[in-house]
Amino acid sequence: MEYPQKAGLSTILSDAFRYWSRTLVFQLCFTIITFAVFLAVTYYAGVKYGVLEQYFNILERHRDDMVAFSNAYKKMVATENFQTFYWFILGTAVFLYPLNLGFYKIYRKLDMNEKPALNDLFAGYMGTNFFRYIGFFMFWIIIYTYTLPTFILPLVWVLVTLFCAPLMFFMDKTIFESISLTFKALKMFFLEIFVGVIVALLFKYVGIMTLIGGLFTYPFMNAMIYSLYKRVFNEKY
Repeated sequence: MEYPQKAGLSTILSDAFRYWSRTLVFQLCFTIITFAVFLAVTYYAGVKYGVLEQYFNILERHRDDMVAFSNAYKKMVATENFQTFYWFILGTAVFLYPLNLGFYKIYRKLDMNEKPALNDLFAGYMGTNFFRYIGFFMFWIIIYTYTLPTFILPLVWVLVTLFCAPLMFFMDKTIFESISLTFKALKMFFLEIFVGVIVALLFKYVGIMTLIGGLFTYPFMNAMIYSLYKRVFNEKY
């Protein structure tokens, strides 16, 4: 794998915002689809396994006592019904993950002066590679969840897997080949990658806090990943 000369941070950031600003309709569709599916599954599974009713009962009984609420919530989480509910939510997140890969096809079309279409958003669901993508995300989210309490390790995990999706999508790399190439890229472009990720996370969550803005900023990380990927890997197309 060859790497090009380093591009300035300003170029990487401006490219990311350019991809994002030119695909606002797709950002909106992505967010609406994601949240609509999540809400539907959460409601269905929550009602089916009694989790929503139990949660609101706990909230009603202990709304003025955070310690009692926390203890009751921990007991609820430990139940078999809640674990089944959790796997429903996790499975939904895994199934929706390939929507992110559709953005890479859309951004590539912009680079090639082609007009993207809404069905490009579903490129990650086409063919047998769909199973590779959901397999990767299942592996990714399990590691991420177990490292979450440490605060630092989740960020490390995000960084060392940052380019896995585009490498799998564009170059047909395996999961472990993608992690290896991402790690090598980190050693050469650490500052650019780290700053890009921090900017993307800040922009995403600031948008979410404004509610309406979150409809458009929620998938912004994809634009940043593609902008960094294009600058870091010497791919010909």
